[in-house]
Amino acid sequence: MAPERLAHVTGAARHPRDVSASTDNGAVPLYRDEAIVLRTQKLGEADRIVTLLTRRLGKVRVVGKGVRRTKSRFGSRLEPGMHIDVQCYEGRTLDTVTQVETLDPWGDAIARDYPSYTAATAVLETCDRLTEEREPALQQYLLLAGAVRSLAGREHDPNLVLDAYLLRALAVAGWAPSFHDCAKCGAPGPHRGFHVVAGGAVCPSCRPPGSAAPAPETLLLLSALLAGDWAIADASDLHHRREGSGLTAAFLQWHIERGIRSLRMVER
Repeated sequence: MAPERLAHVTGAARHPRDVSASTDNGAVPLYRDEAIVLRTQKLGEADRIVTLLTRRLGKVRVVGKGVRRTKSRFGSRLEPGMHIDVQCYEGRTLDTVTQVETLDPWGDAIARDYPSYTAATAVLETCDRLTEEREPALQQYLLLAGAVRSLAGREHDPNLVLDAYLLRALAVAGWAPSFHDCAKCGAPGPHRGFHVVAGGAVCPSCRPPGSAAPAPETLLLLSALLAGDWAIADASDLHHRREGSGLTAAFLQWHIERGIRSLRMVER
C-alpha cells in the first residue's frame, strides 16, 4: 500500500514545513526531522534517552539533556505520543536534542483519558517492536501518526483504533491476515475457521485442529478495521469487538514472538 494511501486511510498529519533536510554546522553534523515520541527512559540525574520514530530516518534514540528538570525548555515536548519537529546533533553513541517544537500535542490530550492512554501505550510499544533503528519506515510512521491523532481526538472507540492500528502495522510489516479467503489455499470465503499460525481464515479442508470459530460478524469487523471502513467498525456489537480484540492480540504476539506488555492494561 502506497504511503499516500496510508495517510488517507489513517488521517495522518501533513505539515507544509520541510523538515527532511540535513545541515552541517561546522564540525558538528546536525539533522532535523518530524517525529513522534515512542518512549523515554531515565539517564543520570536529569537527562532522558528518548526513542523517536521520525518521518525520514526511521527510529532513532536521542538524549534530552536536562529534560527532567522543572525549568527544562522542552521536557514536556519529549513525552510519549507527542508529535514534534526535532533538531539533533550526531554523537558517537547517541545523538543529542538541541531544539524541539510541538507540531501536535497528542500526548497531552491522550493522557487526559485513561482508555485512550492505555490504547496509545500499546500502539507506541508495538511500533517500537516493529521498527529498527535508522531504518526508514515511512508507512509505519504514517500509520502511527493516524492512530495517535485519532486517539487524541476521540474520533472512535480506543479499542477499535488500537486493533485497526495493530492489524495495519502487521500488514505493512509483511504479516497481513486474511479474514475472508483461505489463508493457506486461497479458496474463496467467507470461512468460519480462524487459525493464527496459518495466517487467518481457513477453509474446512485446510483447517488445523484447534482452530477458532469466531462469529462471521467478528471477521467482518476485523476486515473493516484492516481496510479502514469505519462505518462498519463503529456500528459493530460489543461482543464482536471483544472477540476480535482477542484474535488480533493473538495474531500480533504470534508474529512478533514476544508479548506486548501494554496490552495487559487495555480494558477489553
